[in-house]
Amino acid sequence: MRRADAMLLLCVAAYGAYAFAAGSSYTLRVFSVAGIYALAAIGYQFIFGQAGALSLSQGVFMGVGAYASGILALRFGLGFDAALPFSVGVPVLLALAVAVPVLHLRTHYFALATLIISQMVLLVAVEWQGLTGGANGIGGIGGITILGMPIRAGWPLAATVWVCVALGAALSAWLMRGRAGHAYAVLREHPAVAGAIGLDGGRMRLAAFVLSAAFAGFAGSLYVHVIRVISPDVLGFPVMVTLLTIVMIGGRLGVAGAVAGAVLVIELPEWFRPLREYTLLVYGAILLLVVVAAPGGLVGALRLLLPDRAPPAPPALAASPALAELSGLAALSGASGLLLEIDGLARHFGGVRALGGVSLGLRAGEVLGLIGPNGSGKTTLVNCVTGLVAPDAGRVRFAGADITGLRADRVAHAGIARTFQTVALVDDMTVLDSVAIARPRTDFATARAQAMTLLDRLGVADIAQRRCGGLAYGLRRRVEIARALALQPRLLLLDEPAAGLNETEQADLSRRLRGLAADGAALLVIEHNMAFLAPLADRMACLDAGVLIAQGTPAEVQGDARVIEAYLGRPAAVSRPA
Repeated sequence: MRRADAMLLLCVAAYGAYAFAAGSSYTLRVFSVAGIYALAAIGYQFIFGQAGALSLSQGVFMGVGAYASGILALRFGLGFDAALPFSVGVPVLLALAVAVPVLHLRTHYFALATLIISQMVLLVAVEWQGLTGGANGIGGIGGITILGMPIRAGWPLAATVWVCVALGAALSAWLMRGRAGHAYAVLREHPAVAGAIGLDGGRMRLAAFVLSAAFAGFAGSLYVHVIRVISPDVLGFPVMVTLLTIVMIGGRLGVAGAVAGAVLVIELPEWFRPLREYTLLVYGAILLLVVVAAPGGLVGALRLLLPDRAPPAPPALAASPALAELSGLAALSGASGLLLEIDGLARHFGGVRALGGVSLGLRAGEVLGLIGPNGSGKTTLVNCVTGLVAPDAGRVRFAGADITGLRADRVAHAGIARTFQTVALVDDMTVLDSVAIARPRTDFATARAQAMTLLDRLGVADIAQRRCGGLAYGLRRRVEIARALALQPRLLLLDEPAAGLNETEQADLSRRLRGLAADGAALLVIEHNMAFLAPLADRMACLDAGVLIAQGTPAEVQGDARVIEAYLGRPAAVSRPA
């Protein structure tokens, strides 16, 4: 646990000790409500924090859990513990039903869709009077009972709520430990990269959404047995706003932020109650100050003030299958002898032609340089091959198999890795973990050990425990290439790998890339720097306005009249070499 997180939890524990030791029954009741919101906020962190999707349905999931437990208690006499599977299960089923039509949406579209569905559930609760009591709700709900034993109001009830919070916090921390937490960090910061390194973003978002609903349902079950009444108010938008405020103030990531944020948000109105008519003004000013001054929440601010201690030593270098298995790949090529076959690939964006029927081939152990003016379609070609963009026409075959339109994570698992034109690393992750997260089908400890070998291969093993956000551009490039190699690729696609590197760094990178090709990997390198690319490539190809205008040896392509004209904008006869 980070020092900042421990400090926040210690402050919450100290306030809790005060509430138990000297607080009135009312104080304990408010502290219990804070715990309920903390549990719901921990769940909200899965979808809003870890997955990075702004859902506006967490309050409704909490309300549905409350209704399920309250109705079962009144109509069937089920206690809190007996009704809990239903209180959790019904919101989970609702989340699964909601996920089908809306989870593929992004940004504000997803937020609006979840808000609309939430309002629909609220209308059902108001109109279905026979089941829910309509606008008046349902009263007379019993308190919490566990194994038939009632939990008394006061400190026993507050203790029960906070034990549930502790269990939820422990479960959340366990679920997000190691590989899972790092995978969600990549998905949150760079969704395209997540697919490119083999992560199924859709499945991950679904898991986060379902987990958020389960935690909210648990919190709703506690809520209805603490408050003892249930009404449509618990489904209302103010509950959602409260949960959103909690995670924004406390922090989107880490249970410490959810717990501290809940206590602060729920308790603040009580602390400023003596101000009477100025209470809301002071409350709003404090919230605004926290959001503006500490956009990372209390956790983010404290992590700046209390940096973590020096990281542990990286694992020892280990033999890496990612390198050992790069040999003998020619046998895995298709019937034509080509590892990659691109046939008539076309892609339009509206009325703009990005690719106009491009055909290329690449053999194992070969380096193909791809050049062309800006906007010529080079990156679009790579995006089509790697599944980030679906082509409008044409086919892509890899090792004899048709992978046209295959999802990005499946393309990655097939043996194709890539880097991006703009280096896409998670700033808060260490170099070692940034590479290890791409190691497929292995435990994370083994992945980290193998990642050290890859970092050593790229000459950056000495920075394994540094965070990516503090690295120079050239080092970030090497880390990104190491991450691509962690997929054990048979084909590596590099988008401007020499950009931003000095001559010494370019020469070193070129030597290392030639070593990868010698091991059997096929490389397709997009690059504008001809001084770097020409000595590296076995063959070159040139795109212009989405059309392949030349291919051959580096000397042949550089001397081609159409290539010279496309780059220099003048007749080839003026500058064509003798």
